[in-house]
Amino acid sequence: MASLIVMGAGLIGLRHIETIKAHPNCKLAGVIEPDKSRHTDADISYFTSIDDVDVEVDGAIIATPTFLHKDNGIDAAKRGWHMLIEKPVTATPEDAITLSEAVDAAGLHCLVGHHRRQHPAIHKLRDIVQNGTIGTVVTSSLIWAMRKPDDYFQDNWRSTDGSPVMINLIHDIDLMRFVLGEIDDIQAIAGNSLRDGGRVESGAILMRMASGLTATISFADTTPSPWGFEAGTNENPHIAESFQDMWWITGTKGAVSFPSLTLWTGASHWGEAPVPTKIDVPSVTPLLQQITHFLAVMAGDEQPLITISDAAASLAATHKIEQLLAAQIR
Repeated sequence: MASLIVMGAGLIGLRHIETIKAHPNCKLAGVIEPDKSRHTDADISYFTSIDDVDVEVDGAIIATPTFLHKDNGIDAAKRGWHMLIEKPVTATPEDAITLSEAVDAAGLHCLVGHHRRQHPAIHKLRDIVQNGTIGTVVTSSLIWAMRKPDDYFQDNWRSTDGSPVMINLIHDIDLMRFVLGEIDDIQAIAGNSLRDGGRVESGAILMRMASGLTATISFADTTPSPWGFEAGTNENPHIAESFQDMWWITGTKGAVSFPSLTLWTGASHWGEAPVPTKIDVPSVTPLLQQITHFLAVMAGDEQPLITISDAAASLAATHKIEQLLAAQIR
């Protein structure tokens, strides 16, 4: 049974802790958390730094703030620990290169925590897009819109650096790369800043993919709506479910919407009505599925679904979007 340690006891770290506890093929070795006020579970071995860890560890889940990922990953590599690193993989694409070199030099395996790639529905969507079911893909339209509570931004780093682009949209950007292919060009327009925090809060993004298709994202963290990956899939316990579609992809032979996986086919022109077909796929708990995959990656039985270099490409695209939007905020 693999022994896993979690670095960071914040919101996502706590979810990883509970996921490890629930998994039959691994155990929690402990939690590395410098803030002793978060040492709240008497059944967990807490350590204030990686240097204090004196128990057997096979792999680490790095769920610390993004700016610490590179150094935390290098420290874990020095200890000989395989690692699952939360997204964004590092603060910058350059940091990702440094981290990748350290992991490779140590002969270790690394999986990046873009857990949405674990959804069977995403893999089915990718098959539909890439196997010609809807013909040549022409457009992709995605919405992420929800109202974050005001206290989400109070008395923490999000008060000045809480843009939903790096926090939330990096997931959607990664999925668009996974499903649609690489990004060739990016344009973006920022919306109004309603909370007076000087942050990017809403906007529109236009991308041309390498295949020639065009893709758009409309986003806002100031608008209560049913449209967003978390609400549509009911994957996040902190976000109310809606089970509404939030991603629409069109091709020369049909279209598909996600997450319902409604396939629209049978029409050759606007005088014919396309026929909807609902495609069913098994559901999984993505964080639990991710741990299962991580254990296989650690053992060398599976290749990482997303590597450091792959995640760095999603990070680079998201960074560019953030820069384009931030330059427009007054």
